Amino acid sequence: MATDWLGSIVSINCGESLGVYQGRVSAVDQVSQTISLTRPFHNGVKCLVPEVTFRAGDITELKILEIPGPGDSRQCGDSQQMDTAMPGVGCQVGPSQNGTGKVLKKPMSSSAPQNIPRRTDMKSQDLVISPQQQCSKSYMDRHMETLSQSKGFRRRHNSWSSSSRHPNQVTPKKSGLKNGQMKSKDDECFGDDIDEIPDTDFDFEGNLALFDKAAVFEEIETYERRSGTRSRGTPSEKPARYRHDENILESEPIVYRRIVVPQNPHKEFCTDSGLVVPSVSYELHKKLLAVAEKHGLTLERRLEMTGVCASQMALSLLGGPNRLNPKNVHQRPTVALLCGPHVKGAQGISCGRHLSNHDVHVILFLPNFVKMLESITNELNLFSKTQGQQVSSVKDLPDTPVDLVINCLDCHENAFLRDQPWYKAVVDWANQNRAPVLSIDPPMSEMELGIDAKWSLALGLPLPLGERAGRVYLCDIGIPQKVFQEVGINYHSPFGCKFVIPLHST
Repeated sequence: MATDWLGSIVSINCGESLGVYQGRVSAVDQVSQTISLTRPFHNGVKCLVPEVTFRAGDITELKILEIPGPGDSRQCGDSQQMDTAMPGVGCQVGPSQNGTGKVLKKPMSSSAPQNIPRRTDMKSQDLVISPQQQCSKSYMDRHMETLSQSKGFRRRHNSWSSSSRHPNQVTPKKSGLKNGQMKSKDDECFGDDIDEIPDTDFDFEGNLALFDKAAVFEEIETYERRSGTRSRGTPSEKPARYRHDENILESEPIVYRRIVVPQNPHKEFCTDSGLVVPSVSYELHKKLLAVAEKHGLTLERRLEMTGVCASQMALSLLGGPNRLNPKNVHQRPTVALLCGPHVKGAQGISCGRHLSNHDVHVILFLPNFVKMLESITNELNLFSKTQGQQVSSVKDLPDTPVDLVINCLDCHENAFLRDQPWYKAVVDWANQNRAPVLSIDPPMSEMELGIDAKWSLALGLPLPLGERAGRVYLCDIGIPQKVFQEVGINYHSPFGCKFVIPLHST
């Protein structure tokens, strides 16, 4: 029965050492277990010898590329077709009109790549074979299985259809040539029949119900406790990471309440680090400044420190380095400084002097008085040496919105100033001007404020400011720690590396 396969075009893979051969079967010896190919091609190149014989032990993979019809083995094997066609592309058997098989020659160029038919089109390309070939098929299958079991090589035969198809239909051949070698990986991935795929859907819910998640997690936790590893889900499981400016050595626990005042504070604030900063009454704050002045922190020093901190905060609010640089001289910011005839006004004048030194256009409003405080006179003398502008009338203030308004009109003691015409006129101008307002050392919440502030700057320790004070900032004016202790305040600096810090309501 082995003679029935004579004339078939096959592809024999003999491994990496010998390569791949294609040709037409000329002889099959069952006793010596050899197979001979005539007009062979080796790795896509025609061999010089007319016939090659292979032993079963040398064969790694055998593919049947074409099965000739009855009596057509010599017709398909003419020298002209074998010389011009690529190995593995020979005769294709197609159905004829009278039902018998006939031979269709399909030569292809040796340089053109072969198209592998899609699996969706393979059912429609059925071939008709004779009953004699059907009998030879079963015998060849049994013979190839005997060879594979005795010599240990595997046969790849993807040309036959599954048993669910019609017995007289087979799928067409797969050429799959690339540089004369078969694409075995493609056949391993796509070689299975599509009818073997199950039609039933996968039951996700049923399989998920078989998994007891709680029992598995309990088993994992039990194993971790026995092995001494950290338990799952605890915060200590994640290793600690430090920044370049953090200390990796263990230190004492952080105490967030490091400032204790003798009286129960009406309001408490906290810093960005979480430190609690209590508010103090105006009487305690006034006493603190008096003790500091007695120890050498004079009013002139306090005014200078307040002016530096307030100007530094104002420069940040104006845009900082993005706004104040040599390339933006055409965008010089304008600040309206509103000051009253008291110490708070002197603090504002000191702030305006530092702003003007940083190339900010400052317009200082100060009402005319017959007799001024000495501190105001000294600050005005220094401010007059800058490029700042001083006005005493509301009409001289700009009509267009400015970049920032600094409010130093209000005072803790002199409440009668709010009844003055100049005060009301300035308050109306500030409320009509749509610029943001920064208040320096504003009065307590019990006193009415004429101008709503967006930011407020407190000195040393904050007062219990109300909502109209806006966001509260705290500046360090240089009061020593023992001065705080002398007035009964247990004090540790909350400023860190800064002189101005923001405070948040608790």
